[in-house]
Amino acid sequence: MENQSQPKKGLQMEADTPSGNVLDALLLRRLYRYVKPYPVLLASATVLTISAAMISPLRPYLTKLAIDSYIAIGDYAGLFALSMVFLGVLGLEALAQFGSTYLTQLLGQKAVMNLRLDIFTHLQKLALSFFDRNPIGRLMTRVTNDVETLNEMLSSGLVSLLGDVFQLTFIIVMMFILDWRLTLVTFSVLPLMFWATMVFKKYVRLAYQDVRTEVARLNAFLQEHITGMTIVQLFGREQKEFEKHADINAAHRDANIRSVWYYSIFYPTIELLSAIALGLIIWYSSTRVLENSLTLGVVISFVQYIALFFRPLQDLSDKFNIMQTAVTSAERIFRLLDQKVFIKEPEQPIVPTDLRGEIRFEHVSFAYIDEHWVLHDVSFEAKAGEKIALVGATGSGKSTIINLLCKFYEPQKGRILLDGIDIRHIPERELRRHIGVVLQDVFLFSGTVRDNITLGNPDITDAEIERAAALVGANAFIEKLPNGYHYAVQERGSALSTGQRQLISFVRAMVYNPKILVLDEATSSVDTETEQLIEKALETLMHGRTSIVIAHRLSTVQKADKIIVLHRGTIREMGTHQELLQRRGLYYKLYELQYAERPLANAEHNKARLPLANGLAKNK
Repeated sequence: MENQSQPKKGLQMEADTPSGNVLDALLLRRLYRYVKPYPVLLASATVLTISAAMISPLRPYLTKLAIDSYIAIGDYAGLFALSMVFLGVLGLEALAQFGSTYLTQLLGQKAVMNLRLDIFTHLQKLALSFFDRNPIGRLMTRVTNDVETLNEMLSSGLVSLLGDVFQLTFIIVMMFILDWRLTLVTFSVLPLMFWATMVFKKYVRLAYQDVRTEVARLNAFLQEHITGMTIVQLFGREQKEFEKHADINAAHRDANIRSVWYYSIFYPTIELLSAIALGLIIWYSSTRVLENSLTLGVVISFVQYIALFFRPLQDLSDKFNIMQTAVTSAERIFRLLDQKVFIKEPEQPIVPTDLRGEIRFEHVSFAYIDEHWVLHDVSFEAKAGEKIALVGATGSGKSTIINLLCKFYEPQKGRILLDGIDIRHIPERELRRHIGVVLQDVFLFSGTVRDNITLGNPDITDAEIERAAALVGANAFIEKLPNGYHYAVQERGSALSTGQRQLISFVRAMVYNPKILVLDEATSSVDTETEQLIEKALETLMHGRTSIVIAHRLSTVQKADKIIVLHRGTIREMGTHQELLQRRGLYYKLYELQYAERPLANAEHNKARLPLANGLAKNK
């Protein structure tokens, strides 16, 4: 089949930049759905966070009591008792902070685990056209980097921000209780601080959108080029690809530097404003202390309150860092989750029983985009047990027919019937359970040979696997592998030869015992000996099954019950090998072109043409 990891012709890659217009509140409501299943955990984390926030402002007040009520009059016994209270407050604060930190981290991990599961489940339901438009590296970024960013927000952002709000509120109350005039002096810098925060929030969001976009670009580039490293090295493209990578890497660096620049301005600005507030307090309170209208304990406690008050505001730079990155990531994740599942399960599903494997295409037309038809008014029938061959040049629509039959896409016009049932009414899993597909580019997962044959199906026994392998002829090489069927296959089966991977895919198709067998260039990438082995096994495999074979080499389709010749998405000819040769049409031209450059195959070529020559002689 066509390589589904590459965009099909005409398909536009989806934009990766968030709109920036999505309301943060809307995103937070959607995120809350992943926290909602854990109400006890959420409530406990919130209570402990608020408790820690409310205990912390007690320390400056206890300092004020120690200075004004005990040190000033030399009551050291009372001071000792107050010191014990102070230690108790510190202990309670430490315990509350520990519980808050642990529970918020636990809550974040549980929430993002469910989010990852939702993303992966949704990805499995999306049409292949979505994957044609989106590089694998970009999708990897969604499931890993972006989700981890949300984890950071859930575990150390939202609840911590709530604690900061309560702490600031409690500090303000305590400051007003101690001295409302000093409190107003402290607040004189807040308008400037509020303005700085709003400006920072505006620009840092744009900066972090750029950062996440560049991370996705970098991941997509690396995934593609690591996968295609063989081609890069064979064609000496190392320097060119290095330059491309350097450009993307530089864009990623610049985006990060812009975000750090805003951060570097905001933090010193808050620090400067807090220093100004402290200076104003010292200047204003010094006169009042000399006038005996203000105690030294109040002044010292106010200095401590200023440090406590401005510390959460200083931390807002970090909080905004986390929140803005998380908002950007959330927009991307929910955009992915909002992708529509175009092939929906039927409302009233029909599950065929005693499937025969009869296939019928009725006036099927299909386009990947708009009305650029890849197939146009295609109609044919494959009776149960027949072997059908699809022939045609690249882009003629052969693989598209298979994609439609497997329900990876749905035709815009016409219908496809299986045993007289429109496949739109058959659930995807039920339909594909009856179709065995052997691709030209065999994909093997990391795991054992056995795992790649069964694909995790516990109902398939070892005896069935070994019997299928013997039928295909794969048992000979599998048993020679270290650990045999438990041999660890590397990523994509890179340690195995092309022929070995293809044989494993045949065993996989056999053990599932499908009624319909699809062979997409199944023998075009193996040596002659392996091809002969496979062809022998295929005769047994295809017996009693409806088979659809796609092959550019016409020698592999000569025994087909029916050959369908496709040209630019339409059926040009249909018939047996001999019938099509006698018509001297497109199939005849393809046959002549293929064998014109193969002198060693002349014997077979002449043998195939002999009935045609005899037929022409009789006509004369």
